[in-house]
Amino acid sequence: MERIPVAILGATGTVGQKFITLLQEHPYFTIQELVASPRNEGKTYREACAWKQNTSMPSEIASMKLKTTATPLTSTILFSGLDSSVAGEVESSYADQGHIIISNSKNHRMDPTVPLVIPEINPDHFALLADQRWKGAVITNSNCSTMFLAMALAPIEETFGITAVQVSTMQAISGSGYPGVPSYDIIGNVIPYISGEEEKMEEETQKILGTLVDNRIQDAEFAVSAQCNRVPVVDGHTETISIGLREKATPEEVSRVMAAFRGMPQKLQLPSAPPQPLLLMEEADRPQPARDVWLENGMATLVGRIRTCPVLDIRMVVLGHNTVRGAAGAAVLNAEALYKLGLLGETPAQGVDLLQLKQRAAALHETHALIGQR
Repeated sequence: MERIPVAILGATGTVGQKFITLLQEHPYFTIQELVASPRNEGKTYREACAWKQNTSMPSEIASMKLKTTATPLTSTILFSGLDSSVAGEVESSYADQGHIIISNSKNHRMDPTVPLVIPEINPDHFALLADQRWKGAVITNSNCSTMFLAMALAPIEETFGITAVQVSTMQAISGSGYPGVPSYDIIGNVIPYISGEEEKMEEETQKILGTLVDNRIQDAEFAVSAQCNRVPVVDGHTETISIGLREKATPEEVSRVMAAFRGMPQKLQLPSAPPQPLLLMEEADRPQPARDVWLENGMATLVGRIRTCPVLDIRMVVLGHNTVRGAAGAAVLNAEALYKLGLLGETPAQGVDLLQLKQRAAALHETHALIGQR
């Protein structure tokens, strides 16, 4: 098949680098353009990028010349790893020009017409594309810490119902980009504040687990209380969660529901989808970032210590790879979902019929014919 040309916005940053590693030899997409800050315009990627991945910089990427956000692009899909200080305006500009933006940035997540999608949970939210104001489209994935919370809650909410959630996070330093938190602050220390993180977890979770009604999201009704901490771990966000249930259930019943959870990416066998999105661990001291975060290539959510809670009903420990499933990998999975659901037109490599994209997105809500039911 002819692969779809894509660009990476913020290509030299932590998330941009992760996009490159995940999109190499991808069956659906090929990297055609790299975009970075104006100071790097015209430089090769190798000249401009301080490569921090655990694989070598691909030679074909290293020799590519960098463009800036002022440059017109020809790629169909733009994967955005831009910093939030510039992402909103840049993404809107490119969407106005007719591009499809798959964004990891926070700027558009709570826009009522922008789908905030985790394909295992809410692919019908792509229907919001039908009402967007741009010539193109903007799709977002969640904040990294929200990702693992929502993944853990989705099958529980669907089966038992949820009344309240309390979550405390222990978040890796890679979540703050590079160079991240100064070593003098983080080594041997815990920082009990991450700007905006608690609000993101509380608001985004309700949107993701909300219901599409008249092509708008009706937020989930349960409250989420989040407390977020930065800890001296390189990769992997750990979360301790307590959950109140509408219909009481034992830890064993909750474990069975979570272990059986599958969604649209697994049914359609998307290239980046983990076969089992929630991996349950039986050991009393797991999951651990140093040992478990790369399971399923960093795309699974790890769950352990499911037990009763004396304050709410059920508590557990959840772990996920914050720069893979919590960032670049989530955006790539969203793009794969768009492709496999036919939302990029019949011949996507020749250009996207955006009217058709929005019509098909609306049809998802009406029929669910392309996604089925969990």
